[in-house]
Amino acid sequence: EHRKLRETTKLQAIENTTGINITLPDGTKEPLDIEKLTKAVQEACGELTGVDAQQIIESTINNLFDGVKLADVHKALIMSTRPLIEQEPNYGYVAARLLQHNLRRETLTGLGLPHANDNVAMAKLYPAALQAAIQFGIDNELLNPKLLDFDLVKLGNALNITNDQRFSYLSIQTLYDRYFLHKDDVRFELPQVFFMRVAMGLSLEEDDKNARAIEFYNLLSSFDYMSSTPTLFNSGTLRSQLSSCFLSTIPDDLYDIYGAIRDNALLQKFAGGIGNDWTPVRGMNSHIKGTNGKSQGAIPFMKVANDTAVAVNQGGKRKGAVCGFLETWHVDVEDFLELRKNTGDERRRTPDMNTANWIPDLFMQRVMEDKPWTLFSPEEVPDLHDLYGTKFKEAYENYEVLADKGEIKNFKQISAKNLWRKMLTMLFETGHPWITFKDPSNLRSPQQHVGVVHSSNLCTEITLNTSKDEIAVCNLGSVNLAQHIDQNGELDTKKLEKTINTAIRMLDNVIDINYYSVPQAKNSNMQHRPIGLGMMGFQDALYQMNISYASDKAVEIADLSLEYISYYAITASCKLAKERGAYASFKGSLWSRGILPIDSIELLSKERGSQYLEQDRSTTLDWDTLRKQVVSIGMRNSNVLAIAPTATISNICNVSASIEPTYQNLFVKSNLSGEFTIVNPYLAADLKALNLWDNVMVNDIKYFNGSIQQIDRIPANIRAKYLTAFEIAPTWLVEAASRRQKWLDQAQSLNLYLSKASGKQLDEIYKLGWKRGLKTNYYLRTLGATDAEKSTIKHGALNAVKLEPQMCAINDPDCEACQ
Repeated sequence: EHRKLRETTKLQAIENTTGINITLPDGTKEPLDIEKLTKAVQEACGELTGVDAQQIIESTINNLFDGVKLADVHKALIMSTRPLIEQEPNYGYVAARLLQHNLRRETLTGLGLPHANDNVAMAKLYPAALQAAIQFGIDNELLNPKLLDFDLVKLGNALNITNDQRFSYLSIQTLYDRYFLHKDDVRFELPQVFFMRVAMGLSLEEDDKNARAIEFYNLLSSFDYMSSTPTLFNSGTLRSQLSSCFLSTIPDDLYDIYGAIRDNALLQKFAGGIGNDWTPVRGMNSHIKGTNGKSQGAIPFMKVANDTAVAVNQGGKRKGAVCGFLETWHVDVEDFLELRKNTGDERRRTPDMNTANWIPDLFMQRVMEDKPWTLFSPEEVPDLHDLYGTKFKEAYENYEVLADKGEIKNFKQISAKNLWRKMLTMLFETGHPWITFKDPSNLRSPQQHVGVVHSSNLCTEITLNTSKDEIAVCNLGSVNLAQHIDQNGELDTKKLEKTINTAIRMLDNVIDINYYSVPQAKNSNMQHRPIGLGMMGFQDALYQMNISYASDKAVEIADLSLEYISYYAITASCKLAKERGAYASFKGSLWSRGILPIDSIELLSKERGSQYLEQDRSTTLDWDTLRKQVVSIGMRNSNVLAIAPTATISNICNVSASIEPTYQNLFVKSNLSGEFTIVNPYLAADLKALNLWDNVMVNDIKYFNGSIQQIDRIPANIRAKYLTAFEIAPTWLVEAASRRQKWLDQAQSLNLYLSKASGKQLDEIYKLGWKRGLKTNYYLRTLGATDAEKSTIKHGALNAVKLEPQMCAINDPDCEACQ
């Protein structure tokens, strides 16, 4: 009878006679308050267009039963909203606001404050919530007592509650599940309190800490810029490990090998992502003087590093993340290529460790010229590890002569082209090892006067020196490019400059505040002070500019946007050097010689030969004046730019990850917080303007797995604008990446997408990347043969479209090591 009543009576006529009683937390029951339910949903819908509060309420009531718990009523509201997101993206914001109602109830009750949902009342409660949360965190030994040195009243009044409206369902659920601090699984941070806590932690050493905290807070809470995940996790806490990436070299000594693995564990414990350079470890069958035996090579030790990463799970948050790098001339390289195969001896497999080839230019030239390639064991060719460019070529060829004379024992000569072919085969079959390049990483490194870049990091965007005594550390954050496009679809350079000035200061502060679990990392970071400012939301920016990713215009935007980011970042670091002093190893660096990242391309060209380097070098800004400033004043940071994947922080900011193209226009994103229907809001808006957005269109997009290319009623210009990742020729991704690389002192996490990969295509695209001056590549994404389940098209969202491929570690789609 109750079901019939709900089906035949309009919502306005439903009173508390539905027969549904709510079980309160204390066990008592009361009738369902329809008026209160309606008010909560209507407030969540607010000013949003295209949403229907009545539809949510009716669906919720239909899913309730007599005696339902109050908490389950709140969940039912959200669950009733989620399936509607595919029809109207704004329902994602409704679901977010309903989730925030629950969060406010949980948090404010836990802090002993009155509960309020409407924004007027919450605006008054927020300052008290900040003070209570900081005190609660300190009392429970979760936050740094130094946070009480701030003027909490002033900071509380600076909280902007309207920024709570920026969250999508995915972003607030991600923050709720993994970022907000909690005690006994009860959150005691609200969203704006969370951002202020992070900002306070980054301002601890500032002279005017209150003003800086507000400045940093405004940048974070507006989504103009976002710090990396470790910084968001730990800023202001008692153990403030804020850095993202650590790079180390593994020495050729049993004691030091296990010392390096121990360092891995200590760094991974506090959310650090690791890049290990394994090249110095002697190869299989090499002589061991101490035992007069033969070495088992580097592979067994890599297996130990793999298992250590799994064992150290960062306090239950996730397992450690590590990538092993090996130079292409190492005698174990053929076995190294097979580490990720799921067949063969398990003791010589590393299923949980990422791997990457560290390739010298000489090898690529031999591939191009179809010449032989010689593999050596590093203890017999000890200087190759630290050489690059012409010096590497001369030493390598000399060792080949010695090998021919029999003066080198452990070597093997093979075809360079065959080894390259095996590299690409393993990359296609297993996703590893990645393709990264030694020479451009070193020849364009500002710090080549004090060391050598021996590897990249877990996500291939960091290129810093490492040695037995030096573990490189990088601190990351990303500018949200989509937030810096004005109403006319142009790059807002004034806002971008202001954002970057503050962001560079925040990143530099990390170095001094940071907790270092091993001394080699602290010494290295204090000596060189490297940071990595990146970007996210590039695809969103193209949409706002009405530009297709697969176009010359998009390549130009990639170039122009990074030129401005590079210019402003270098300028900001130079200004900080004037205020705080240049980094200790500045003298002798490329910076000190007036060689900026754009200028270092010439160094690569001279060493490699112009026939093997085709990279644009055009500029639009006044770089001459900046060169003079850098030489005369100095730089605060040895490195300033690196584009990380932003897999998680882009979710928080509701934009596309990093420099990635759109995966699909309608799909289900699966991460540690669950499954979320993602609809391209720009496409929905454009189709609405043409009166083409309806249920039929949604079902058609689902039928074609998030693509619109086969839907003829959509105009051609719209179809071109909304190409998905596998519909964009990978050459466009490489060309755009090449334009970015010319401005970067480090590298970028570049994924490549191939819908119908072939050996020839892989060969061409990776050779093109090398010729275009790329330093590194990240994942190769290929399209699976399986298709989405079509029988579910009429029934909601969550299993209608196949899942998004993981953007970071294969077994962890939300790798938070970088961002």
